[in-house]
Amino acid sequence: MSGDEVKALLDNTFVLVAAILVIFMQAGFAMVEAGLTSAKDVGNIVMKNLMDFSIGALAFFAVGFGIMFGNLAGGTSEWFSTDGYFLSDFPDPVTFNLTPTTFFLFQLAFAATAATIVSGAMAGRTKFKAYLIYSAVITALIYPIFGHWMWGGGWLFRHQFLDFAGSTVVHATGGWAALVGAWFVGARVGKYGPDGKPRAIPGHSVVLAILGTLILWVGWYGFNPGSQLGADFPIVSDVAVTTTLAAAMGAVVAMIATWITSGKPDVSMTANGALAGLVAITAGCVFVYPWASLVIGALAGLIVVGSVWFFDRIRIDDPVGAISVHGVCGMLGTLLVGVFAAPDLVERAALGGAEGLWYGGGFTQLGRQALGSFSNLIWVVAASIVLFALIKVTVGLRASDEDQEMGLDLSEHGVHGYGEMSVPGTGSRSAAASQVPVAGGGS
Repeated sequence: MSGDEVKALLDNTFVLVAAILVIFMQAGFAMVEAGLTSAKDVGNIVMKNLMDFSIGALAFFAVGFGIMFGNLAGGTSEWFSTDGYFLSDFPDPVTFNLTPTTFFLFQLAFAATAATIVSGAMAGRTKFKAYLIYSAVITALIYPIFGHWMWGGGWLFRHQFLDFAGSTVVHATGGWAALVGAWFVGARVGKYGPDGKPRAIPGHSVVLAILGTLILWVGWYGFNPGSQLGADFPIVSDVAVTTTLAAAMGAVVAMIATWITSGKPDVSMTANGALAGLVAITAGCVFVYPWASLVIGALAGLIVVGSVWFFDRIRIDDPVGAISVHGVCGMLGTLLVGVFAAPDLVERAALGGAEGLWYGGGFTQLGRQALGSFSNLIWVVAASIVLFALIKVTVGLRASDEDQEMGLDLSEHGVHGYGEMSVPGTGSRSAAASQVPVAGGGS
């Protein structure tokens, strides 16, 4: 076996393992969302996460992957491709050393991540069939079209916008779709009092929320290092370090911020701080040094606390803080590439772009980052408004008040998420247990 063949084998193995790690992040999202919502809705939550990946896989295979990466199969469009549907006509290797199937699986994992972000923001009051339609459309159209603009060789790529692993392409796309979805579906029953002030609707298991956070953190080692699309050291290990430090700093700063403001360190908000740090570093993890990743993580950990408070006060009910973690901090991290991108690391990455403001690069790269970030915001919000409006006037979007009070597990699926809730004489105790106060998230 030649040296080139060995390198191709290692690259495909590395990216395939990274793809599996990212797919396993679906379990992390499911646990975070289940933990921060009511016990009577957990079956609905995990079902939506399961369907995000299942329906997403089919939609992305049929058209999404072609729209996003069809230029690799012969297309030339800067906006979206009409080549490569059903994984057809791609050369082998399709890019770098990767086979078409390895590359497809890795990109599918990212598409499903963008889709599943919305689940938590709309938890507890969304019709299941409406959510299935949303999940299919975002993975087939909304995410791939913007993804083509950047990773598919489209117009943002040619303008040297930098988003290495998807702070904007993946996370902000999911975050802004979550904003529109939460706005359209409205707040959960009982979230706001007669005076309009928000009231806490506690999640039922802080243990599940933290377990999910840790699963997501581990999965991110597929997300960010895997985006190198090859087993290239020391780049992938450098990326793993910046990823780790940003997450850790985000958690610590969010903990301190809640400790100062409320008198106690909030558990679930600390978890959101870690996730905010992970989201924010995703765009620049290959372009910044460890010290800069600490700054990025700290800013994300601080801003996510304020952002969750802000959306709560303007009556956007987001039970898990998805809009703040993924939308707001995704944009933040993308913009900060224009500040902290180091010239030698930008050159090493060989993806174009210029050094950041901190290194004397002026506002050139910061302007490119703003262009990409706000293009994403405009596209996703506009497309999501059309999507959710059509769903609302056709199949309906919001579950009835009666169904919400009963719980979506029973009203939508005919089962209890926790079996003991259906056993005579135990339901009341289980229901009471589900109301143990858990702070943070979107409460």
